[in-house]
Amino acid sequence: MAETSNTQHVLKSQANWDALYFYQKSDVIYQLAFAFCDRFIHLYKDRTRDQVIQAARSCKQNIVEGLADGVASTEMQLKLLNVARASLKELREDFEDYIKSRHLQFFVSGEPRYADMLNYCRYHNRLSDYEPFFAQWTDEQMCNYAITLCHFIGRMMMSFLKKLEQEFITEGGIKERMHRARTGYRQQQDERLKQLEAELPRLKQALAEAQAETTKWKAAFEDLKQRALKMYYEKEEEIKMLKEQLGEEI
Repeated sequence: MAETSNTQHVLKSQANWDALYFYQKSDVIYQLAFAFCDRFIHLYKDRTRDQVIQAARSCKQNIVEGLADGVASTEMQLKLLNVARASLKELREDFEDYIKSRHLQFFVSGEPRYADMLNYCRYHNRLSDYEPFFAQWTDEQMCNYAITLCHFIGRMMMSFLKKLEQEFITEGGIKERMHRARTGYRQQQDERLKQLEAELPRLKQALAEAQAETTKWKAAFEDLKQRALKMYYEKEEEIKMLKEQLGEEI
């Protein structure tokens, strides 16, 4: 049976995470963190290096995994995106600790450099917008830009999570969708069965009427056939008699 417009679906549409701004910025923050560690944190003497890189990676990768798992499970999607958000907070804390421990400066509201940084991070999302600066910025600049990006990603993810939360409340998870899909399918089958059962007596009546009409026309045909044959034989006999009479006269 063809799929109807009200068919319930179990699987959700795959989200295109590369089009989401918070994913694009998470890709930037991972590459920025890697470049920052490569330039300013010693490869062997500071364990913060691995923690910063892993936190940045965890943020990006859990966004991808969460959105991919969202095809089947909204619950898993919420959990993984929240893991990504937690990793992001850990990463932001590491950058803030770096500034504090090195006695560097936080860019603060009211400063021209803060306004420039805020506007740039707000309207630029792709890695290509930031990568040229990775070899130019000081550690102080890289930390402040990283912290700002973390703030933007965090707010965007919270908005996305709120949307998913509302979807989960109204639509439920995969078990609810499976139940609705199965129930909807059974209801369609039940409705079709009732429709066919309701049509069956009418079809039987139509068939009986057709059979009766066929019997009537068959009888009429037989009557017409017999009358035609009778007339044919009568005419044939008359022709024979006329030929015999003409033959005697000759």
